[in-house]
Amino acid sequence: MAERRTLSRRTLIGAGVFGAVGIGAATVAGVTAARNASNGGGRAAALQLSWLHSAQFAGSYIALDRGYWSDAGLDVSLLQGGPNAPVEPPVVSGQALVGVSAADFTAAAVAEGAPFKIIGVAMQNNPFVIASLPDNPVNEPGDLEGKRIGMALANTPTLEALCTLNGVDIDAIDIVPTQYAAQPLTSGEVDCLLCWETDLPVAMEIQGVESITMLMADYGYALHSQTYIATEDSLANRRDDVVALMAGEVRGWEDYRLDTDAAAALSVDMFPDAGLDLETQQLQAARQVPLMFSPLTDELGFGFWNEETVAQNIETLALLGQTVTPELWDSSILEQVHGA
Repeated sequence: MAERRTLSRRTLIGAGVFGAVGIGAATVAGVTAARNASNGGGRAAALQLSWLHSAQFAGSYIALDRGYWSDAGLDVSLLQGGPNAPVEPPVVSGQALVGVSAADFTAAAVAEGAPFKIIGVAMQNNPFVIASLPDNPVNEPGDLEGKRIGMALANTPTLEALCTLNGVDIDAIDIVPTQYAAQPLTSGEVDCLLCWETDLPVAMEIQGVESITMLMADYGYALHSQTYIATEDSLANRRDDVVALMAGEVRGWEDYRLDTDAAAALSVDMFPDAGLDLETQQLQAARQVPLMFSPLTDELGFGFWNEETVAQNIETLALLGQTVTPELWDSSILEQVHGA
């Protein structure tokens, strides 16, 4: 169930737990070598995922299962993330060629000296939402005033940014520290929750509880999520491999969009020990589509951004206390992939 994200990467960075990217080694678990061997092998490369295996990464599973990487001579291992497996250390050390991160994490790492570039954006719209119930809805940011919101205190800067962007008085909102679960909302302890579109609302739907979600991205909270990062060294010295890896990702996610139920089923079948429920994965996979695809990606191709979305990200990051420049984003790999 998606509710297992009790300590999300966003909670960790908000709490100041994320340290220098050079310390420690990531604990990773790869897809079986037998699957790669059956695809013929090739140049070894690893893709470090940002969290535990689920349909959140189903496009990558499709790329592996359908041989999109092995056809290009690349033997890709998918490294599972989690609370004890941060993305940035294995990428900066070269253990992983590419990592799946987020703009705020990458900005924090670059501020500490990591030589990262964002080379692709899977989630065009940030997945953070305000979830509420139909009889007491939060339809727009102004509705938060007078409400009790359940959330991790570490995510207070996120709420502050939303309020600043929309002229909402944060002092008029009662912040209630809660575990990352739907129960505080369904039991009436709070009026709404700060969560991801793809997890707690899905958990409530599985329980037969109707909820309303207000996507924060619709109200100015522009922060690229599920972004692909690589080091400047990899872009210079393993460029062909980075291009091949990203080309497989693009094909995998385009296939995912065509049949999210099949993508969810593959996620369950590929990781039988992950405790994944098919119905939950199908709902999650369907909810991801509008986050990952947009008129911009329809025009330019999966993973792309433009100057306007980068400017919006820089504004949001500034509200979160992080200063970056447009040079953090490098579109040259996607330009090769999409033939621009």
